[in-house]
Amino acid sequence: MNASSATSGAGGEYVRVARRGDIPAGTMIRVEAGGHVIALANIDGEFFAIDDTCSHEEASLSEGGLTGDVVVCPRHGARFNARTGRVLSLPAVRSVATYAVKVEGDDVLVGTEARRSAALPHRK
Repeated sequence: MNASSATSGAGGEYVRVARRGDIPAGTMIRVEAGGHVIALANIDGEFFAIDDTCSHEEASLSEGGLTGDVVVCPRHGARFNARTGRVLSLPAVRSVATYAVKVEGDDVLVGTEARRSAALPHRK
């Protein structure tokens, strides 16, 4: 889904990327905001956004699995925390960026500024 409107706030500009009903709990979709391709996950009614491209190889994380708050890359099975972007398993060794998310009414908005994780890899 492409962005359709923008607002400003903490974390820079926010772009409307989806409606709540577009993303059932326990699923992810691919969205674009501020030139970034993003995997947007619904974890028990809370929304989280991370880079959609696996840091190991060019694979779309939104096409992978989501179990709890763990995203599994569809290509080689690397795992990432959907809340923090932290890499949890090989073959990836680098975390992915996260993006701020806010919900206004039925609209889900994603910040356009990537936030890099300083967390150590492969630790829960």
